[in-house]
Amino acid sequence: QVQLVESGGGSVQAGDSLRLSCAASGRTFAVCAMGWFRQAPGKEREYVARIGWSGGSAYYTDSVKGRFTISINNAENTVYLQMNSLKPEDTAVYYCASDRVPCGSYDSWGQGTQVTVSS
Repeated sequence: QVQLVESGGGSVQAGDSLRLSCAASGRTFAVCAMGWFRQAPGKEREYVARIGWSGGSAYYTDSVKGRFTISINNAENTVYLQMNSLKPEDTAVYYCASDRVPCGSYDSWGQGTQVTVSS
């Protein structure tokens, strides 16, 4: 099992930036990739970004491309989501998740961190 703890959420104005962190512990040696997801009130959880555990290519949903950057610090077992040019529609609870061997599905989730963007 992998334990995940997010931090860094908050309330900001449109156009501001935030950096979310996700600290991983436990059986991280089996992690293939890490992802960020978000869930806005009354909506289903949606995928935001993904990165391989050893770094490499990152993938984003279209609505955040060019504004959000996912990165990983393996020395600290921490994944980051740098969010720039935030919009009110980015308001949601953000979750990180880990995809472990044999890879292909996220099976550990953090508790979430609230991001609120006001216009």
